[in-house]
Amino acid sequence: MSVETHPQPSLSDAQPGELIRLANITKRFGANTVLDDLSFTVAPGKHVTLIGPSGSGKTTILRLLMTLTRPDEGTITVDGDQLFPAPEKQIREVRKKIGMVFQQFNLFPNMSVLRNITEAPVQVLGMSGDEAEERARELLDLVGLADKCDAKPTRLSGGQQQRVAIARALAMRPRVLLLDEVTSALDPELVAGVLDLLRDIARSTDITMLCVTHEMGFARDISDQVLMFDGGRVIESGSPEKIFTDPEQDRTREFLSAVL
Repeated sequence: MSVETHPQPSLSDAQPGELIRLANITKRFGANTVLDDLSFTVAPGKHVTLIGPSGSGKTTILRLLMTLTRPDEGTITVDGDQLFPAPEKQIREVRKKIGMVFQQFNLFPNMSVLRNITEAPVQVLGMSGDEAEERARELLDLVGLADKCDAKPTRLSGGQQQRVAIARALAMRPRVLLLDEVTSALDPELVAGVLDLLRDIARSTDITMLCVTHEMGFARDISDQVLMFDGGRVIESGSPEKIFTDPEQDRTREFLSAVL
């Protein structure tokens, strides 16, 4: 099993065969406890999907891994290096191993598609311009936008912009790819194409994926493990077959009956 969900005080040290380890994580926003003593691990190359109602803490986990927010308690380790708590320099280095595709595309409107993809590898990774451009063109071919290198994002459809965002995340050669409701801002007719692209990436690469989605068919297709969240805790975890066909918890059954 690639995911461990019960709290263990000794989880702060990464173990062999683990790429991500969250240990006893608590996150509060004011009086609201969003994550409540949460612990789980993810093995390299696995695809783990987080499901559950809005406000259950799923996206907060992705934001913690992206260092967009910080835990109030607990530790996070990625690829054997501690992300929190850690000195700022170490946080920046560990953060390079993580890519994220957001609900909104967050592309730079004043830059071409090609430069949107090359900017971070050059500025953050120190990659040469030629190497970054070669990588960007390969990725644009992968996402079906090889002819859009010189276009500005505002000239692209929502689905095309999300494909550029996926290519931009992959350009950093991340060990971990975080996907946060990547189709929620798309028109319905564009959703299938983006999900098919992500299925292809999941099947053809060894990137570890942590995904938050309400697209249950997609979750079932790509996941090695599904975690059901409620009230800042994982209340159930298992294979897609187990979670979607024979869940143990009443709350999981209630949630799935509402979204399937």
